[in-house]
This record gives sequence, structure tokens and C-alpha cells, in this order.
Amino acid sequence: MAAITLVSESQAKEGNRFYYVGSQTECGDCRLKGVCFNLEPGALYEIVALRDQIHDCAFNEDRVRVVEIKKVARRLTVRKKSAIEGSIITFQEPECKRLDCENYGLCHPYALDNGKKFSVVGIEGDAKCPIGLDLVLVKLM
Repeated sequence: MAAITLVSESQAKEGNRFYYVGSQTECGDCRLKGVCFNLEPGALYEIVALRDQIHDCAFNEDRVRVVEIKKVARRLTVRKKSAIEGSIITFQEPECKRLDCENYGLCHPYALDNGKKFSVVGIEGDAKCPIGLDLVLVKLM
């Protein structure tokens, strides 16, 4: 079953994906904030259908459209010992500052805080690590 939220009209296209980063303090008095803030911070969502309802939005300086969304698995690297399909893990970024690494974005993902719990829904294989960590690429929900 799809969830409902609001996105700007310019982003409201089937197949578009977005990370929910959390609520905005500027939206405290908005009557529609419950629809915008009903998602999980740090999660990746995909728009699966558009609805006809459109509303004005002071925060976006645009209008927003009601959309149906689904949560999508995120691809990340984790330590190999944690990568057991079906298990629940606590995400922790590796202590690495190698911005030139091909996997940097998978080790230090956008809009995700350390300590967040995920379910491992797939294991894609080993990930190269220039500092020698034993990492694998996984899909997490």
C-alpha cells in the first residue's frame, strides 16, 4: 500500500525519488504539515502515482501536489560481519575521509545519521576499500 505525501509540483513526476530529511520549522503553522511530515527521516522514497490535489506552499514558494509514494531500499556499504540478509543492523559510517574513494557516497550516505536501524534486504557483494576495511554493498530498508 502506498503512502501519501506532498512534493513540489516541479518534483511531482512518477518515478522520481527523494530523500526525506525531516520537518521544517517554518511549517509549524501549516494545516497540511501532517501530510508532509509523515515520512521517515533519512529514508528514500519513489513517487508511484500523482493525485489531482494541488495546494499552495509558503515554504517551497511553489505549489505542492499530493502524490503516492513507496519506500525504496537504499544501497550502502557496511562491514562484512554485519551483512546478514534479513538481519537488523545499526548503521555506522566508517571513520574514513578518503573523498577520492569510489565508494565514499555509499559509506557516507546523504541524509542518514549514525545509529539508524535498518533491515538488510539484499547483499550485492564486496566493496573496494582503499584503507582496508572489509566492506560489502547491501540494500537496506
